[in-house]
Amino acid sequence: MTRADRVVVILAVALLPFLYMTYWGPSQQGDALRVMVNGKETMTVSLHADKHITVHGSLGDSVIDVDQGKARFISSPCRGKQCVHTGWLGQGGEFAACLPNRVSIAVIAEEQRYDSIVF
Repeated sequence: MTRADRVVVILAVALLPFLYMTYWGPSQQGDALRVMVNGKETMTVSLHADKHITVHGSLGDSVIDVDQGKARFISSPCRGKQCVHTGWLGQGGEFAACLPNRVSIAVIAEEQRYDSIVF
């Protein structure tokens, strides 16, 4: 390894913390929750008001809890319960979905954490 190679490696390692904080660091706290059923937005709810929301999907009712600026699925009629196991969402751009029931929620903020989500 030459001296130039070592300089490049050291610079790359020194640049990693900056890149991490800029592109993958924490995002802004969410302001609202977008609830979608069958790919269509059914409601937008403020994350600042604590409430339980019941949303009717293709299999039955999904229950969503909004509490202290965060949201999560409490229950859903799907078998795997992946939506429930996702846990609390509070940062802009975070997303959870109950695909069998066709219900999804997304946290909205001025600055989103992700610019797109692909399944």
